[in-house]
Amino acid sequence: MSTGSEFDVEFRAVAKRFGNVTAVSETDFQLPRGSFVALLGPSGCGKTTCLRMIGGFEQPSTGQVLIGGEDMTGVPPYRRPVNMVFQHYALFPHFDVETNIAYGLRQIRPRLDDAEVMRRVGDALEMVHLERFAKRRIHEMSGGQQQRVALARAIVNKPRVLLLDEPLAALDKKLRTAMQMELQNLHRNLGITFLLVTHDQEEALSMSDRVCVMNAGRIVQFASPQEIYDQPADLFVADFVGKTNKVDATISGSDGKSGVATLANGAALSVTAPGLANGKATLSIRPEAISVSRPGAGGTIRGAVTHRIFLGASAEYSIEVPDIGSILVFSGRSAGGPAELFEPGAEVDLSIAANASHVFAVQQ
Repeated sequence: MSTGSEFDVEFRAVAKRFGNVTAVSETDFQLPRGSFVALLGPSGCGKTTCLRMIGGFEQPSTGQVLIGGEDMTGVPPYRRPVNMVFQHYALFPHFDVETNIAYGLRQIRPRLDDAEVMRRVGDALEMVHLERFAKRRIHEMSGGQQQRVALARAIVNKPRVLLLDEPLAALDKKLRTAMQMELQNLHRNLGITFLLVTHDQEEALSMSDRVCVMNAGRIVQFASPQEIYDQPADLFVADFVGKTNKVDATISGSDGKSGVATLANGAALSVTAPGLANGKATLSIRPEAISVSRPGAGGTIRGAVTHRIFLGASAEYSIEVPDIGSILVFSGRSAGGPAELFEPGAEVDLSIAANASHVFAVQQ
């Protein structure tokens, strides 16, 4: 396998059709060597199909998939320098941990000697912190431990690219968070490219260095997690990644970059957006960009609390604003002490940060 390419994976005008259904429209993207990329999108958006085309389980209808600069057209999965961790792990239940991990190594031709196989298995077990469980049967392992076995089996062959197909979906929240950190540590230690498929936005933002957002078979935005969140390419990305308030507005006084957005209740906000034009628009306003206070404390929009969810470090409010509708607000607790909590039914004032990067206009 050539190592000359700066990209471990490339899609060149790749499309995939199943009969009359187009799962992936003509697509181009590159995964830089050693990157951690998340393919993020709703069910049916084409992300798993992309993963399967890289792994060789599906062939493109048109276009080329390259790994390390080499065209993979017609190359079967077992001849590709990739390994996959499946959502349901696909471990052999009648084997112990050690035998599961060693299975792929024993298929290599010419054969590796037993000492080399066991050395690599030992290194993989150490990397996933399962040294004491080598002889344990799979059915005796917890879900998190089985996840680690699947990871060890995938990395023991030293693949160029590790493909992760929603590998944490079966774990509870606390264990999922712990495994997210383990995967980040593995990525740093191994230095190989990780490609994660997930519909979980928090998972994608917290683990990867680049996020590829897909919708209806197309890539909508490919950028850093911070850029995806703070500068979404369109209203779909803003709505899918994180929580947002979609508010109708009319833009006036635009110079092509900035202007004034007037809401249905008459409130006016300063907004910026590339190519901003006068006329009807939709604003996407992140809940944390809105502050809530008692009436008369300086807010510009008056509303009434309909629901409150106390989350310990923060509170989440649903606030009904006349002529606008329900507005979601996140209110965090400061280091100086607990924030004031507002009860359902209370009148409050809202203030929205001017020209915040998470406020943008989208032409209808």
